[in-house]
This record gives sequence, structure tokens and C-alpha cells, in this order.
Amino acid sequence: MPVIRQEDAPLEQEDGKGPNGELGPYSARLLSDAGGLTQFGAFIETLPPGSRSSRKHWHEREDEFVFVLSGTVTLHEGDVIAEMKAGDSATFKAGVAAGHCLENRSDGPVSYLVVGTRSPDEVVHYSDENLKLTKIGFVKHWTDREGNPIVR
Repeated sequence: MPVIRQEDAPLEQEDGKGPNGELGPYSARLLSDAGGLTQFGAFIETLPPGSRSSRKHWHEREDEFVFVLSGTVTLHEGDVIAEMKAGDSATFKAGVAAGHCLENRSDGPVSYLVVGTRSPDEVVHYSDENLKLTKIGFVKHWTDREGNPIVR
């Protein structure tokens, strides 16, 4: 198996001006994609000050693990807010209905490793919004909580 250098992994970037612009900019090095893995994803995400990783959400079938590499980040999980610093980790078990996300409230960038299951069929619930994502064979379908389609 070849060594994957972080700088050689595909880079995903959002400038904070697109459909999820309210979350702010971010970048992610897609390590597992660089290695051709399909059963789980692993990436290093970097959030500048003021950005969030996502909307608060939870997964029915996919586990998630986060390990902070540098900086300080605020974890939102359910009604709990906690600070995480380099060396701290958090886990999010599939099926636990506690929405979570990370927010950079600090004055410097934060980087963390994310590892998670890649299920071809999945339902993601967005705790604070009338929004749900259903994946069927990796094809995404956005709906409101009642199942009415949302165009994205």
C-alpha cells in the first residue's frame, strides 16, 4: 500500500459563499479517497475562525469519530457544548438521536481528523431544521422531515 501524503490527497474546499454559505468556509483533505477506500471515510478538515463543520445532524447507520489535531473547536452535541483541543476526540454512534457539529469560535484555524462509516443506504436527520437526507445506493435525496422533496 502506498504512503498517502496529506498534500497529495484530493482537496475539497468551500468558500462559504455557496448553498451552505452560512456555515462558513472549510477545506478537507480526502485521505480515504486517495487510497481508494470504500467502507469508511477518513479526512482532515480545517475550519477557519467563525466556520462550522455542518448543520447539527445525526446518522441512523453511520458511526463517526473526530480527533482534534491542532487548535481549539467547540463541539455541539444535543444540548451540550464542550471545548475540544489538540489530542481530544469525540465519537458519535449510529442511531443516537443527538445532533452534533463542530464550530470554530477561536481566533485561529482548527484541524481535525474525521473517520466514519460509508453506508450506501443512510438517513441523516438535521436536528434544528426541517431537513432530512436519505441515501439510497449512495444517491442523495433531500426532503423535509415528512418526506416532501427539497431542491438543492
